[in-house]
Amino acid sequence: MNIKQNYWKTNLKYLVVLLLVWFTVSFGFGILLVDQLNKIRFGGFKLGFWFAQQGAIYVFVILIFVYIYLMNSLDKKFKDEK
Repeated sequence: MNIKQNYWKTNLKYLVVLLLVWFTVSFGFGILLVDQLNKIRFGGFKLGFWFAQQGAIYVFVILIFVYIYLMNSLDKKFKDEK
């Protein structure tokens, strides 16, 4: 494989992993597991409710910064390989 193919393969791998994390938090924790998580309190609120209302948004913003970091590292790595 050439450099461009390796770059995009790695980029897609990052995207898939980060989107799976976001899906798990937003859909899994906020909808599917809400009843089990509501048994736990976080900041005075039920944890399932918190994930549905706030947690998924916080995780999404954190994932944006993680993606920025990963892509900067990937760009640096592939820039050095040219």
